[in-house]
Amino acid sequence: MAGSGEAAGEARAGAEGRPRPAGLAPAASPFPCLLRARGLQDLSGDGGVRKEELRPGSGQAVPPGASVAVKYSGYLEHCDEPFCTNCYSKSPGLMKLGKDITLGGLEIGLLTMKKGEVARFVFTPYYAYGQQGCPPLIPPNATVMFEVEVLDFLDSEECDAFFELTAEQQGTFPLQKVLKVADTEREFGNYLYCKRHFEGAKDRYKRAFSVLARSLSSEAEQRQINASKLLVLLNLSLTYLKLERPAQALAYGQKALEIDQRNAKALFRCGQACLCMTEYEKARDFLVRAQHIQPFNHDINNELKKLARGVLQFMPAVVPVIPLEGPRQLTKERFSDGKETYLWAQGDLGIASMFWEKGQGQRLVLRV
Repeated sequence: MAGSGEAAGEARAGAEGRPRPAGLAPAASPFPCLLRARGLQDLSGDGGVRKEELRPGSGQAVPPGASVAVKYSGYLEHCDEPFCTNCYSKSPGLMKLGKDITLGGLEIGLLTMKKGEVARFVFTPYYAYGQQGCPPLIPPNATVMFEVEVLDFLDSEECDAFFELTAEQQGTFPLQKVLKVADTEREFGNYLYCKRHFEGAKDRYKRAFSVLARSLSSEAEQRQINASKLLVLLNLSLTYLKLERPAQALAYGQKALEIDQRNAKALFRCGQACLCMTEYEKARDFLVRAQHIQPFNHDINNELKKLARGVLQFMPAVVPVIPLEGPRQLTKERFSDGKETYLWAQGDLGIASMFWEKGQGQRLVLRV
């Protein structure tokens, strides 16, 4: 059980004293109903932690040492308003059991819950804030009730243990465990990315990549490492684009291409990065290569159209685009009569796959 001082700090952090929105009456405390309810699960064996499931979850239960994202509200008896809650937060962060969540009863309760589950718990003082309580919020010897919803969790125990080792000890870790650690770190990054916490996601992806930097004894092991590296590098490239740092996005995209030169996502990310930096010729090369691999990918084709618009803005001397009729197949031609450089491509994807030149004293005529 955590000390009452740690638990008290947790209570203060949650109780921000925010008023309810105007016009809404305070919700009645569920505490009396729960105390009268029959059939509560006794999780601790001594009646100190009791549970009522309100909505079942799915999958496996939260494992020990996991990092969990939960919504919670804590109530005292005879009080309608919670003394602590994070339900005002749109996207609660991940908290590690035993480190960020230190209330003994809450940790016991969470280990019985699954993703998506909603439950109520009653904690006696021994499993809550102890004999001293936490003045002024929690009186001495208080029995408390918590409503909890598990939004998500990650099994991070092995990952956390890995990073507590020395570099030498990490080097002796079996490959499969290293791959699991890297995958867990990438999942952390994915969670943060989905919450639009791009800086945090970037740091997690870099941490995952650092785990994979080890010397291997066989080609089979190298292929496994490269497969994990590729996923992390693609995520890093995308995250740096979101952070509006295209040079880094390009660098990580090119590292991914060193592993798989025909990876359409890596080519696409590099093309996006070059387009952000107005390096149109490089952007064209990357995007056209991606299009050759996935010719009907909407994202790639839309980015090529975006590139075409960028070129037209970049070269104000371009004459109006003249549409050409022709078969719906991709063709590219180019010629110069000494005064003008003509470029065109036929078909629906023509404008997306155009070629251009910066003529030496020539006008550019673009036809699609």
